[in-house]
Amino acid sequence: MTREPSFVLASGGSAVIAEGVHTAFPRVAEARAALASHSAPIILGALPFDMSKPAALIRPQAVQFLDALPEWPLRTLPSVHVAETLPEPEQHRSRIASALERLRDPASGLHKVVLARALRLVADGPLDARTLLNRLIAHDPATNAFLADLTAAGGGYSGTALIGASPELLVARQGDRMFCAPFAGSAPRLPDAAADEASGAALAASAKNLHEHQLVVDAVRVALEPLCVDLEISAEPKLNKTAAVWHLYTPISGRLRENSTTALDLAIALHPTPAVGGVPAEAASTLINELEGDRGFYAGAVGWCDQRGDGRWVVSIRCAQLSADRRTAYAYAGGGIVAESEPDDEVDETTTKFKTMFAALGVAT
Repeated sequence: MTREPSFVLASGGSAVIAEGVHTAFPRVAEARAALASHSAPIILGALPFDMSKPAALIRPQAVQFLDALPEWPLRTLPSVHVAETLPEPEQHRSRIASALERLRDPASGLHKVVLARALRLVADGPLDARTLLNRLIAHDPATNAFLADLTAAGGGYSGTALIGASPELLVARQGDRMFCAPFAGSAPRLPDAAADEASGAALAASAKNLHEHQLVVDAVRVALEPLCVDLEISAEPKLNKTAAVWHLYTPISGRLRENSTTALDLAIALHPTPAVGGVPAEAASTLINELEGDRGFYAGAVGWCDQRGDGRWVVSIRCAQLSADRRTAYAYAGGGIVAESEPDDEVDETTTKFKTMFAALGVAT
């Protein structure tokens, strides 16, 4: 393979790699219909944060299921620098303060909202996506590394691609079983081993983060109960660590009530979880749109679903959107805001989360 793939999802000893586009599905309903009628053997790609916007789903020309990424020719990456902060930290702090006013007002009914910011990164030459994927996995072998061509969404997305390394499984389906592992609550990894362990332990004991996490687990339970039986939800969150961040996550599994419920159906039922949106979902999404505008494919989902209904979807975080000429990347990072949040801490959290893409791109921090 000498050209950039149209889709990659590599995680935990498996890699799904697609080439070309047979059919584009900007409307999710058409993708679901193609799977149901068996006219498409597999659908893969990206869902936007706002599901009223076009998706970037495709039936590829060819797809491979491998144990790992192929040995692609890797290239030296050009130097990359931060050209613009969107918005500046002070304005992000101001957005958080606005959200906190709503969250602390009992009449608002809002319990959590996730607010994000972006960085415009500019490279001295074209960025090679396959090299970036290899770097993301080398930096954090347990991650879900992904690449999705966004052209199918139309408009300004022609030639662009979403690339990243998500720690968070949105949902996976195999036969009549489903699995998910919602994340919420985070703390920075630290260079000193003892301080790093203390950072993780403090996260596991943090009332603010445990509250934020429980809101997500409760919402996932409500979404899954109509679709699953024998739902098993871990009694307490567990700790996950990426190269840059500690996270709280809760393993959840269940058996599907109906075999006709596909991995894509499950992803749509769960998305956006309060880990990237908020509680209640509609009020949080309204506030996000008011404060941030359209997020595009950041905090959406990337994955695949075959005609049997099996598949895997991850939350599209720790990611960047590559421009069509591959010389610009918009990197995104967000954090969950609850009534107990402190604006400075939340700005610092997004700074920590940018480290994943910075490490792959070679951006100096």
